[in-house]
Amino acid sequence: MPEPTLLQTTELVAEAAGERLDVFVVRRIPSLTRARVQKLIDEGHVTVAPHRAKASMRLDEGQRVTVAVPPPVDATAVAEDIAIDVLFEDADMLVVNKPPGMTVHPSPGHTTSTLVNAILSHCRDLSGIGGVLRPGIVHRLDRDTSGVIVVAKNDAAHNALANQLKDRSVEKTYIALVEGTPNPSEGVIDAPIARDPRNRQRMAIVDRGRASVTAYKMIERFDGTSLVEARPKTGRTHQIRVHLAAIGHPIIGDRVYGKPSPLIGRQFLHARRIVFAHPRTGERVEFDAPLPRDLEDALRKVRGA
Repeated sequence: MPEPTLLQTTELVAEAAGERLDVFVVRRIPSLTRARVQKLIDEGHVTVAPHRAKASMRLDEGQRVTVAVPPPVDATAVAEDIAIDVLFEDADMLVVNKPPGMTVHPSPGHTTSTLVNAILSHCRDLSGIGGVLRPGIVHRLDRDTSGVIVVAKNDAAHNALANQLKDRSVEKTYIALVEGTPNPSEGVIDAPIARDPRNRQRMAIVDRGRASVTAYKMIERFDGTSLVEARPKTGRTHQIRVHLAAIGHPIIGDRVYGKPSPLIGRQFLHARRIVFAHPRTGERVEFDAPLPRDLEDALRKVRGA
């Protein structure tokens, strides 16, 4: 006979009347997201004696709430023994220097050799995030963008990091080599981004798109190109690539928003630094990823020219 499913059960008592059930549970069990709690309620894992639980129900003072969290289900991605450059690791998070050419998440037609596959092999103690046993990727990098990326190892860390991204307190710094010379040399690009209505494979500046803000600063000038530091304030898909192209300075080697370059076989974009509050201690931490060899080689070429 199969082994019974073991539930992690928590008994709670409402301290006051009037609070919504889902809000109460999230407040008392902060490792669970509100969406996760609502799903648990819908699946019958939350009970409020003597009533049938509903997310919107208002609790009475002293009412008892039972929350039974089932174990995470297996991830669809499989662990693969792929070497990764770990910049930092503790019980709550993993900071990785992602190489170019590696996709972060599995996708249809591309289910192996991703960062998720590598992390599942590296971390044997991952908790279930959102009810699924998988690494807690809280932000992403494009396949051909290299650099620092943070992975949460448990629900509490995932929620803390996701909230920081939402309130824009995470500082991210990218290095890009662009066409031409930005004028002014330092500024802020504030332009909404959405799917390009003419080509759904691209993003574009669209009036009704999502608010998107990128600060930039030229840090070195060459003959026909410039090295730029970009600091995205929001986290839209392809944001830096779209914004720099929109002001007339596409990233060198960007085949989607610019053009191919004999200098390098991918876009010259690297996530150099990330600064945020540690999800457990609240201490401000900073992690840097050095430029990979292909970008260093390209820089030597333009400096030599």
